[in-house]
Amino acid sequence: MEVLTAGALGDIPHGFLGRPGGVSTGAVAGLNCGLGSADDPDAVAENRRRAVEAVGAGATLVSLYQIHSADVVTVTEPWPDSSRPKADALVTGRPGLLLSIVTADCAPVLFADREAGIAGAAHAGWKGALGGVTDRTIEAMEKLGAERPRIAAAIGPCIARASYEVDWAFLERFTAAEPSNERFFAEGPAGKPHFDLESYLLARLADAGLRRIEALGQDTYAREQQFYSYRRATHRGEPDYGRQISLIGVVR
Repeated sequence: MEVLTAGALGDIPHGFLGRPGGVSTGAVAGLNCGLGSADDPDAVAENRRRAVEAVGAGATLVSLYQIHSADVVTVTEPWPDSSRPKADALVTGRPGLLLSIVTADCAPVLFADREAGIAGAAHAGWKGALGGVTDRTIEAMEKLGAERPRIAAAIGPCIARASYEVDWAFLERFTAAEPSNERFFAEGPAGKPHFDLESYLLARLADAGLRRIEALGQDTYAREQQFYSYRRATHRGEPDYGRQISLIGVVR
């Protein structure tokens, strides 16, 4: 099992997990943690258990039914997987919990104000990123007592610009919101625009006033052995795709 960590988050319990180390087989072979996949539910449960043990042994996992929104949930008590709220970010100040985000090309973004004991996790695909899911997460953390200058953030494995071809209407959505967003696009080999999701999120976080920001620079599409990728699975006509999990908790 590979657990990637970010120096920006220091000793806060956290990790970006990939594909190795799980019990799933077939198209989703590896550490598939996606409850929405067609995988054997027992295999997914075991993979999620292993992920928790690797990052915060003994902690309780909290997850969402992700919908590509900018909605944030404040967690005071854990809930069963069958009752996951529909949202795309979580924040908490309660020790003993591990906030989780699953992704398969979208960006997981983990946040922490260590001094205040506040953590956050966001699922940032293009739609959520453009809609401000990272800004909403920071605001929700502040309501719990975090202070913006102390919040650190890390962007985990996601699809990179070289792998992320989009159409012109996609580009226009971003430039309509802010003309300077054009800088996050470059022309690809086929003459179509390619989008740099990671750089866009770095800029959003910096514009929000965060001072400690880190991006892991891992391309989920290109690194097949390490990560799941929705786009790669779609391009190959595969019947299903797995999801990797990212986790963060609060220092006790």
